Amino acid sequence: MKNALKQEKQFKALSKQLGVPFSSELGINLQEGKEEEIFKWFLASVLFGKRISFRTAIKTYKQFKSCNVLTPKAIADTGWDGLVKILDDGGYVRYDFSTASKLLNLVKHLQHNYSSLTELHKKARSSEDLENMLLQFKGIGPVTTNIFLRELRSVWKKADPEPLDFVKQEAAKLGINLDEFNRKTKKFIKLEAALIRSSKQKR
Repeated sequence: MKNALKQEKQFKALSKQLGVPFSSELGINLQEGKEEEIFKWFLASVLFGKRISFRTAIKTYKQFKSCNVLTPKAIADTGWDGLVKILDDGGYVRYDFSTASKLLNLVKHLQHNYSSLTELHKKARSSEDLENMLLQFKGIGPVTTNIFLRELRSVWKKADPEPLDFVKQEAAKLGINLDEFNRKTKKFIKLEAALIRSSKQKR
């Protein structure tokens, strides 16, 4: 009982300081499960997935937003040169060329094979299958897949990625047992976001 109360207290303190989901920070509303919002988060996840600062990834996503390039069609219509400019304006200079090419390949693969991310989820047979399907996208690795799926836990039935090792390590340092939380809840999403920020602050 004492351990449960202690964990709840730690969760509340940590979540209050650092527990805003990254999608919410970007103004993306995933909770209604709308395709356009889910794709925005997919785009953001690709930006977060590179070895680049959160600040730069957030600034770059906002640049995409200001240019109204937030759909597969808009990305395809913008083309490689236009995408490179958006990425450069957002400060994503180190990975501008490769990311522009990646985004064009991603939307082509999505439209050709599934038509939408929602359809991709429907076709997945399990959480593991969903992750494997995302990994079939050229340029999408385990980290980007984890970023994308972890904030969809309470929205998509089959979105339930294993927390990354550094998240588990941060939880252990803070005396939080992740196994005692229901991963398919908004509460866990907030906790995971808080642990990620807490870990990044110490690096």
